[in-house]
Amino acid sequence: MTAQEIVEKLRPMGKEGYRKVMLRHGAQEPIFGVSIADMKPIQKLIKKDYQLALDLYDTGVYDAMYLAGLIADDARMTRADLEKWLAQAKCSAISNVTVAWVAAESLLGWELGTMWIDCEEEKAQAAGWATLSGWVALRPDSQLDLSKLSELLDRVKDSIHQQSNGLKYQMNGFVIAVGSYVTELNPKAIQVGESIGKVEIRLIGDCKLPPICEYIKKVADRGKIGVKRKTVKC
Repeated sequence: MTAQEIVEKLRPMGKEGYRKVMLRHGAQEPIFGVSIADMKPIQKLIKKDYQLALDLYDTGVYDAMYLAGLIADDARMTRADLEKWLAQAKCSAISNVTVAWVAAESLLGWELGTMWIDCEEEKAQAAGWATLSGWVALRPDSQLDLSKLSELLDRVKDSIHQQSNGLKYQMNGFVIAVGSYVTELNPKAIQVGESIGKVEIRLIGDCKLPPICEYIKKVADRGKIGVKRKTVKC
């Protein structure tokens, strides 16, 4: 299948209710309103396809761009590919999810994540924190720069309350990810969470910001601290 054939396949699968929800959450036209569950059979059929993922993303259709992330051959994604995807992302649901997931699962996740969080553009900063959250969830602790991650925890502690809603959400998620997936830094992440306290944030609809310490405690109660994920995509 070509990218255009997939777009035409997606078009009638859209549901107006889901489309309106995603528009309220910042998605931009064109969008059909195809649920992730309805994309899964297409993902399963294609599995991974580097060029098709690039072509789908280039259509600019929200649903196709999301699907592109699901079928991307992460190991083949270049820095230029990921930079282009971030630049073309028209909403946080693409930049902080699709782009961040693919970046985290690529070989460039750490490099790009640490670079993006230092960009002037808020979109890049948020995508950077999301990428780093995915990176620590996937890589063995032996492959992580624990010293740098500790520094980043301090950076979040010292600055999260001064950030925009979008950055607060991603920074909050970063502390949770480190506390949940990096065994050695679990105690520090909890300390940072206690120091941060409640994060004041405005979210749309029923969305909620997970409390850092409460969330990490739930992970600990399940005996899952340090248990890595096979993928961050869903």
